[in-house]
Formats: sequence, C-alpha cells, structure tokens
Amino acid sequence: GGGKGGGFGGKGGGGSGGGGGGGGGADPGAAPRQPSQNGTVDDLSQCLQRIDGRQYPSYKDLTGSWRFPGFDLVFDHVQGDAFASPSRCRVLVPQSFPPDLFRTRTRRVALADYVARAFAGAVSAAGADVRRGAGAGWGAAKGGEMTVDAPGQHVVERTAVLVHDDAVEARFTVALPAQGRTVLGRAAHGTLVECLPRYVAAALRHEALDAAHVAAHVACVEDSAALRSQLAGAGLVAFVGDGSVLPRRSGASDEPMAEGAVPFASPPSLARTFHLPNRGLVTGMGVPVGVTLVVGGGFHGKSTLLKAVELGVYDHLPGDGRELVVTDAAAVKVRAEDGRAVEGTDISPFISNLPYAKDTRGFRTQDASGSTSQAAAIQEALEAGGTALVVDEDTCATNFMIRDDRMQALVAPEKEPITPLISRIRGLAGAGVSTVLVVGGCGDYFDVADTVVMMDSFVPRDVTREAAGVAARFRTPDQAEALRRNAQTPFPPVPPRVPTAVLDPADPSPRIMVRNKGLVSLGQESGLELDLGCVEQLGEKSQTRAIADALLWFHRNADGRATLSELLDRFDQELDARGLDAIAPAMRFGHYARPRRHEVAAALSRLAPSACGDEAPRASPREAGGVQERRGRLEGGRERHPAAAHVHHRRGYQQHGRRARYHRAHAPVPPARP
Repeated sequence: GGGKGGGFGGKGGGGSGGGGGGGGGADPGAAPRQPSQNGTVDDLSQCLQRIDGRQYPSYKDLTGSWRFPGFDLVFDHVQGDAFASPSRCRVLVPQSFPPDLFRTRTRRVALADYVARAFAGAVSAAGADVRRGAGAGWGAAKGGEMTVDAPGQHVVERTAVLVHDDAVEARFTVALPAQGRTVLGRAAHGTLVECLPRYVAAALRHEALDAAHVAAHVACVEDSAALRSQLAGAGLVAFVGDGSVLPRRSGASDEPMAEGAVPFASPPSLARTFHLPNRGLVTGMGVPVGVTLVVGGGFHGKSTLLKAVELGVYDHLPGDGRELVVTDAAAVKVRAEDGRAVEGTDISPFISNLPYAKDTRGFRTQDASGSTSQAAAIQEALEAGGTALVVDEDTCATNFMIRDDRMQALVAPEKEPITPLISRIRGLAGAGVSTVLVVGGCGDYFDVADTVVMMDSFVPRDVTREAAGVAARFRTPDQAEALRRNAQTPFPPVPPRVPTAVLDPADPSPRIMVRNKGLVSLGQESGLELDLGCVEQLGEKSQTRAIADALLWFHRNADGRATLSELLDRFDQELDARGLDAIAPAMRFGHYARPRRHEVAAALSRLAPSACGDEAPRASPREAGGVQERRGRLEGGRERHPAAAHVHHRRGYQQHGRRARYHRAHAPVPPARP
C-alpha cells in the first residue's frame, strides 16, 4: 500500500490482491524480534477498505507489522476462517517506564503483571472483550472482540505482557469480524484502527498510569519474594504476616472476603520478625521446619489457614490479603485421588506385599485407590525436589494416614500392605522434608508433632505443650517403642524415573486443548483427556495451557536416558534463559503463565510411561496372578497403550468413587519393551 488514507474509506495507494508478508518473545529483557513492515496505520485502513466484502482468507493481507503513532501493531497469525481460533496480535510500545521498576527479574515480572492488568482492564472497560454474534446463526455478523489474558490474584511470570529493555510488548487475540465468511472491513477498522490506540494509550505508557500505584505493586511483589528467600535461613517452612486476610469471598472466588474476616494475629510464642526491602519490619507467625499440626473444631479456620499456606508459593497482588503469606517455593500439596493413573512410581516405602506378588517399586495402574494415589503423590513430590508436604486430613485416605490399636489387633501386620504416613513422617522430617498437616479427628499425630497450632474462631493458638501432655497421658509402652523405632528408621531415597515417551508415538503432535484449569484434551479423534483437577496448587488456567503445550517439549526431549528430575531441571533452565516462549518457539502465544516444576511433574506422572530404576520391570497379567479385569485396576488387569495412562474417554463412562471416570473402551496393547 502507499499514500495516506485517514479513516476507513480514505484514498490511498492500495495493494495487491494476493496474500501478505510473513512474520518470535524470548528473554523478557531482550529486544523483540521485528517482523516484516507492511506500512503505516493509513495503509492498514486502506487494506481493510480494499478487502471489505471479500472472502475471509483476504484477511491474510494483515500479516506482518503496521506502524501506528507511538507503537507498532503486529499480526503474528491471522485466522483463516471466521470460526477458527482468533488471530494472534501484539503491540510494541517504546519503553517509557523508569528503569528502576524493572532492574531485577522479580521487579520486571511484577511490572509486566501490573501492565497486563491495566491493559486487560482497559479492553474490558470498553466492552471490547465481549463475544459478538454468538448463537446468532451462521450468516450473522460476528467477531471483533479482543482477548487479553488477565491475571488473577497471583503474580507470576506470563506472556500477556513482556517488559523489554527498550519496549513494552502486549499480546492479545482478535476475532476478525465477518458476515458468514465475508470480511467486515469496517468493523475490523473500528477495532484495530479506532479502538486499539485508546487501549494502548491508557495502559502501556508510564505517563498514563498512576506512578505511585505502579511502584507500590512492584514493591509489594519484591517484598514477598524477599520474605520467601529468608525462610530457610530462619528455619521456617512458611510465614503468615499479622493482619493478613485469609478467608476468600467464596469457594468459587479467590478474592478476599469483603466484610467480616478476622485479621490474622500470630501467637506470641511463634511470632517472628523480618526486614523487607520496601515495607521494613514485619511480624507474623513462623511455621517451623519439621512436623506442624493445625487442629481445632470444625469451621474454625483450619483449612483456611492451610489453603493460604498452600498458595503461599506464589506472590500476590496488593490488597489480596495474603501479601505476607509466603511458603517454601518447593512445598507441595498432596492428597488422595481415587482413579488417577500412576506410572512407574516407587511406592514401596508406604505400600508393599500386595496380593499376587505385585511389585510396588515401579508401581503402575490406571485406576489407583486412595492409599496408592496418596503414596504416589508423596513420592512424586519428593522426586521433583519437594522439601515440604502440605496435607489436609479431609482429602486423605484414612487407611493411609493411620491404623489404630484395635485395627492392628484384628489385622496382623504381615497382612497389611500399607505403612501409614504417621509411621513415616518422622523419617521424612529426618530427611529434610517438613509436613504441615490439618487434623481434626486423629489425635495420634500429637505423638509425632514438633508444633501444634489450634485455630479457635480463626485465631491461632500455640498448643504444642498441651498436645504433648495429651499424647504422653494416652501413650502405652508399645506405642512408645513404635515411635522410637519409627523415628530411627530413615526414609529411603526415591529412585529416579526415566521417561521413555510422553505422547502417543502414533500421534506425537495431537491437537491439545485446555478445557479448564484442571482438564486437558489430547486430541479430538482419540478422545484422550488429562485430568489435573486434583493438582491443587495450579493457580490459573494459563499455567495449565503452558503445561499442556510443554508436553510436546518433554516428548521431544524424553530420550530414555535423562531422568524426570533432569528433564525438569533442563526445562526450568530453558524458561529462565528464553522465557515462556521456549515452550512454543516463534508462536508468541500471549496466554501462558509459568507453572512450577511440581505441577509439570504432576502432569507427566499422570501421562508419561517411564522406567523406575533398573529393578522394576513391568509386571504382566500372568505374573500378577492372572486376574483379568478388563476395565478394572491394573493389579492383574489388561494394560492400555502407555499414552492412555491417565486419560479419560468422553464416551462410555463408568462411575467410580464420587465422580464419573472416563476410560478408553478398546486400546492397543503396546509392544513389549526390550
């Protein structure tokens, strides 16, 4: 195109009727790679005028970069059909923020988070994110909406906005408008040429924002990160600041309770003080390393406190109420999960001597029980580098947590394959793995606790001494001997697993779709789904998107030699060096948020076939005793294709436990491994 066009319909040079040009971020600090230059905003107006009323593929002429006053608009991908996924775009705005706001990685992530919220807010306030024409029929006018990946209550690295040294890059999608499959150039002009500059001016330049509010947001995140970095040196696994607001608005909202919340106040005996770079001195309750119990009556705040500790692995935005709630970054929430798959995990420290001589050193099943799933969750957390376990009695398998005296008297120890957590928890502590455990009905854990906190009407009390007295009063000589023996039994190291594949070799590049935060579809034709609904530290859907697309990265790098831990290390190093764009190079997706290695490992453990050590061959049905349960547990059951390990089929579901579990009706048996 050439000439100046002004508004839609202005006169200009026009362009060819064929396709447009082609045209990557990486390290958030690096300059963004420039795509091919198409022309100015006037040229864009004339291009939209020219293709108005043509067939939808004419939108491909937009591919490339367009110069606006004060920023560049880039089309990285233009949808080929009105019913396809929306077009991926980004704007590049010259850097206007003070360098001090992004001088460290933590501050850069915090600034990008603030700008992403401002940009998403500007788009939403104008109603530009409202889907148009939905349900109005094939021939109705539709499209034109913009979508920005808006952050939630957590502050994490994401791709919605990247803060470079010389530019701010904001990514979004646009559903290019159409009538049926006919281009609506005037409507596209309104979205791209008339409205977009207003959103950019309102959110992506420092002078348009409240400078004090921006600085406070960055300082808050920096303080949280600094506080978390001091935990290990202080001998703590978590810290809850005085004045924190822990209750949430509702079970469906992560926002703070607006009224009636009791501000947190530390018991004097557990109070600790830290100095933060911006806030200065802060005081709150320190959760020591070792075994900490949270007890109290029902509805008094036990699980509320634990949930805050569980999500303290993330920084939070100002006003969330949990800005000073921080937890060891390697803390992992573990729970029972009936029906999940377990792939090659050594659960022998907790479960052994199964019927039919089933080997638990490399345990595999497609339908785990509560106890086997919780044992696997602990072992998988440790394998991924977890240093603390967060456990809520309400979501645990009772037989995994404890066996009381009466049950031990009736069922002989040699007949019970489960070694309960209470018998291993001191060994875990000796190995440097702390546990924060909510208990409401199992006082036997008083015998193994280092610290006991009672929640009384949302107010914490240190009752460690009282709990020790209760434990001593009820302890028998046999129990005392068992406690001494358990404390002296070291917890064995977890054998490393070696993933040999992640996705189905017959379809190594399936169409992956994230349906919600806890459910990933791994191909429409196969109907396979990866269920992450019980991975409770997944903070938002954008993290699930990153994990889903990262499956392809792990599939490419699972060479049968690198252990799972080594692959996770390599993946983290790639993200540190190249940013989240390392997951899907050159795609420049704007909907990723960085997941922790522990949630990535949880997904792989539900999916990837692996070899656990050198002494754990896959047990055949005949070796397991010949019990054939066509759709039952793996103990003797027919194995499915490895890629179907933790997947559900959307047809022919059967009821298992408390919710429907989907299974493949017929799956090929994989060839024997050499």
